[in-house]
Amino acid sequence: MEKIRRASHAGSWYTDNSKRLAEELDGWLREAGLPKSPEVRGVIAPHAGYSYSGRAAAYAFGNIDPTSISRVFLLGPSHHYYTPKCALSTATVYKTPIGDLPLDLEVIEELKATGKFELMDICVDEAEHSMEMHLPYLAKVFEGHLIKIVPILVGAVNAENEAMYGRLFAKYVDDPSNFFSVSSDFCHWGSRYLRSGLIYLTDTWPPDKLLTECMHQLFIQPVSHISSCVFGVRFNYMHYDKKHGVIHKSIEALDKMGMDIIETGDPDAFKKYLLEYDNTICGRHPISVFLHMLGNCSTKIKIKFLRYEQSSQCKTKRDSSVSYASAAAKVDA
Repeated sequence: MEKIRRASHAGSWYTDNSKRLAEELDGWLREAGLPKSPEVRGVIAPHAGYSYSGRAAAYAFGNIDPTSISRVFLLGPSHHYYTPKCALSTATVYKTPIGDLPLDLEVIEELKATGKFELMDICVDEAEHSMEMHLPYLAKVFEGHLIKIVPILVGAVNAENEAMYGRLFAKYVDDPSNFFSVSSDFCHWGSRYLRSGLIYLTDTWPPDKLLTECMHQLFIQPVSHISSCVFGVRFNYMHYDKKHGVIHKSIEALDKMGMDIIETGDPDAFKKYLLEYDNTICGRHPISVFLHMLGNCSTKIKIKFLRYEQSSQCKTKRDSSVSYASAAAKVDA
């Protein structure tokens, strides 16, 4: 029986008008002007509202040659739901205003049989935006081509399990009919992104979990940044290295340090960078799993960032911004 995941963020994070949405995506892809390459086997792209990150995302999705791809694995972080694992969708179809995307139920069953995944309730699925923001671009780029998708919600996965999931997915990377779409924004800086959140402590809450790990699941920074009570938490990420000049240049330097490390393909170096700088890269876990995939597959694949933008250029500590970075993962002959 068909089980539909609605395009729950259409009409708010992006237009629900199919004609206008198609025109916007076509326009951004044309502006990017990138050659399509069958050697591109994955992308890292942002997931903010399209008025903020739509143009930047085109520099990822514009690289895709759809002709030989039949399956897209979609990895996104969880913004609302705590899990220490990766979770599989229980839907059969993901809707978008410009075309529906069927799920690959055979591969999902194969992954489920490993016992390493939990199942994501449809309400959790629809609440999450990180994967949904990739869907219209995928529907547009693969228009006229039959593809199926495998959505993977990546929770607060520890380093050991990031490596485990990377090994598990590596065999799929070696199949050129598979593609990987990894969802992440980069630095969230300043007062606008001072967030409040509630942690509901129940009898199912893992008692051995460090508070900092739970905070990262909500993209709330470590204990040194917490300034509220036990049940309510707030953060304000204000890393500023004055040697780079104005604040937005410091943010750019911080992000590009992380991007350079991601390009090396070394997940341990990326983890060390995150521990040292606490950069609020919300897709840290999907990116880490992807790096482990590339390190464990037989195909040599190199990540290259092609676009970097900020939602605004911060000059004072009253300002705020989110950074958007787009990359292509290409076979390195």
